[in-house]
Amino acid sequence: MHFSTAAVASLAISLPVLALPRASSSSSLQNAADAVPGETSLFVTYPGKETPLAQEYLRANPATGSGPAGDDDLLFQNLLAAEWVIYSFYQLGVESFTKENFTKLGWPNTTYERIVEIRDNEAGHVRIFQDQITNNSVKPAPCKYQFEVGTNPEYWLLLQTYLEASSMAFLTGLALQADVNTSKAALMAIGQTESRHNTWSLIDVWNVSPFAGPSDTTYPYPNQILDLTNNFIVPRQNLPQLEFYKNGTTASPGSDIQLAYQDPKHVPSFEDDKQYWVVFYHGVQKVSLPFDPHNMRVKIPAQFDVNVGIIMLNIADEEDAPTRDSVVAGPLILLEQPVAYNKVISAV
Repeated sequence: MHFSTAAVASLAISLPVLALPRASSSSSLQNAADAVPGETSLFVTYPGKETPLAQEYLRANPATGSGPAGDDDLLFQNLLAAEWVIYSFYQLGVESFTKENFTKLGWPNTTYERIVEIRDNEAGHVRIFQDQITNNSVKPAPCKYQFEVGTNPEYWLLLQTYLEASSMAFLTGLALQADVNTSKAALMAIGQTESRHNTWSLIDVWNVSPFAGPSDTTYPYPNQILDLTNNFIVPRQNLPQLEFYKNGTTASPGSDIQLAYQDPKHVPSFEDDKQYWVVFYHGVQKVSLPFDPHNMRVKIPAQFDVNVGIIMLNIADEEDAPTRDSVVAGPLILLEQPVAYNKVISAV
């Protein structure tokens, strides 16, 4: 595969405007309303372009109970909100592309089939997360999403890899917040499935090693990763988000990168006499370096693994960003596998 070099590598990727998922009217989905993840092929090998989710699961479900919310209801509400973005992205891919869109560019003839299977899995995740929320809490509905890959399967596959890799940092962080052991087990089980999805794309699509080193990257404030999905939601609102300008680097360990804000009207307020830090995360390691908010130039720690997993960073007003409130911008996620991601994806 040959990629053109983009001017800016960024998290601000938009995809074509996607309406709410359409409920299927196919006769093969007559039992979709009764489908249970783990007990139906709908969430494993359903081959259709229409969603495998029944209409009743495509809308918000108000609380029907009057008791207190479950211990982890808020956690699963946040997770369901993120899952709607992921599922809708895959549903878009299933509806927008065909097998030939990928094979004519040299990808394996099973590429589209695997995308459909992952879409089915993600629909199952929607149902699992809905079931984890008690009847005393609202079960969120999908929003209107704005994506922009057009009809470019390369960009779609790159973003697919980014989303899957990011989800691992999100899920491991959420495990720190879960109060109930069964919730922690569910998060780990879903994380294993997401890891398989990412492994498939790294091996079959990008022909690179699927291994992320001894540990996937963990990030202590998972809801800030959730905030990144607001880039796809209309309207958008979240912490000031970062990007980096292409200047001959691929954002590898040891590289200097020039940070910038995605929205120049939405930037943190820095105090002149205060020390700020750029905090890097890779695997289970954390490295803090002094940060100058005036030139925005940082060096990625050279000791991190090269071309392995992801590197995350944020800007904080305390060393090591010990609390969520100490983070003033970010996070930024740098995908190290495949390195083509940081060469191609650009702000639009």
